[in-house]
Parts: sequence; structure tokens; C-alpha cells
Amino acid sequence: MWKMRLIIMLVIAGFSVLSFFSKTSVNPITGESQRISLTQDQEIAMGLQAAPEMAAQFGGVYSNERVQRSVKALGKRIVAQSIAAQSGYPFDFHVLADDKTVNAFALPGGQIFITVALHSRLKTEDQLAGVLGHEIGHVIGRHSAEHIAKQELTQGLTGAVVMGSGSYEMAQVARMVGGLINMKYGREDELEADKFGVCFIERAGYDPAALVDVMKILAEASGGASRAPEFASTHPAPENRMQQIEAHLRNLGQVCAFQPVPQQ
Repeated sequence: MWKMRLIIMLVIAGFSVLSFFSKTSVNPITGESQRISLTQDQEIAMGLQAAPEMAAQFGGVYSNERVQRSVKALGKRIVAQSIAAQSGYPFDFHVLADDKTVNAFALPGGQIFITVALHSRLKTEDQLAGVLGHEIGHVIGRHSAEHIAKQELTQGLTGAVVMGSGSYEMAQVARMVGGLINMKYGREDELEADKFGVCFIERAGYDPAALVDVMKILAEASGGASRAPEFASTHPAPENRMQQIEAHLRNLGQVCAFQPVPQQ
């Protein structure tokens, strides 16, 4: 019986790994080779479909039309002045009515949200540009699509361990390891989005150093030392992000040198 379990485990694991590494595509904006199974059209459709439900979870769309218009205008200005304009994503920007949750996020395909709780803490247009530039970076980096492919891989490997071991304890360990791996990738995505954000807002004429101030605001909102340790979080500690951003600011020319891949 254990030999049969071992064979099943190897087949499932092998299929999962082969499937993951066959999902290779080059990001036309960053030039990065990525493991992604979704097309751009699928990303856009997924984001548009999920947008109403996500908005509802954060109190719906904020009713202040002036604030909505200013955020949309700023977001579109950053897109227009950066390589994001060449991405083909239909970017749109929304302020959500949640006045308790300090948050901003991007859905696949270009739907970007910021809660009024975060918006109200920002003191300058440069800081708002930093938040929006970071979220635009997630879309350009295709981080959601990458995360979906990585989840499929870890779920497949976890299933292989479960089938091979037949042990509940081993299944729990495998799920925990898979979760920690995905958290690591999540932290790397945040740091990459910070780098893109610095470049995008600088190109649009805003002060990229304002993103450091945004990190200070997030650190204050997260409770400082009382938050969970970085290794157990999908986001790097704000202090770590500040250090990375300051390093980018000292070397903007090299950091922001990426160019769109020529279209065939």
C-alpha cells in the first residue's frame, strides 16, 4: 500500500511542477519571465467581475464625488505618464467608504481601490500618488496572476503529500509550509510594487520620497511593535520597505531603467 501511495504522490507532484513550469510568459512591460496561466483578457475580466463584491466588503463606493474625481484623475495621470500606459490594462480608481480599515489594493486587470480611512490619513497629493503608483505596480507586475499560479502549485504539492503520507499531521505541516511559501512571494511582490511605484510617480512629476512617508503612516496604522512578525505576514514590515525605497531613491536612474519589450 505504501508503494502505491508513493507512486500516486510522485505522479501528483510531478504533474503540479510540470504544469507550473509550463506556464511561462514574458511580461511585455517589465521584460520579466513569469509563471502565469491567465491571459491579459482573463485578468481584466476577473478584476471587473470581482470589483463590486470587493467594494461591498469595504462599505461600498465612497459617496463624495469630489474625492472620487480627484483620485481617478490622479491615478490616470500617473498611468498616462508611465509605461503603464502601454500595458493595455483599463485602469480605474475607486475610493471605498470604509473609514476604519487603512488599506489600498489592486485587482487583476487594473481595478484599484483605496479606503477613505487611508485616504484621510494622507497629507499631500504626492503621498496619494505614492499609494496609487504602488497599486499600479501590482497590476503591471501581474502579481495576482503569478500568485494564482503559485497557489495552484503549492496546492498540488500539498495534495501529493496528503495522498502519499495518509497522515493528517503531515497534511497540516504541508499546508503550513505552502502558506509560508506564498507569504514569502507576497512580501516580494510588495517590494517590487514599491519599486514600480517610485518610478511611476517620479515619471509623473511627483516626489517619490513621499512613498517613505506613506510607509510611516502604514506603520502607525498597523500598531508598530504590536503587529505580527514579518515572516508571518504577507507584507514586509513598513520599516523594511522604507529602507528599500530609500535605496531606490539613491539610484533612480538604474532602478527605473526597465523598458517595455518591443512588440512583435
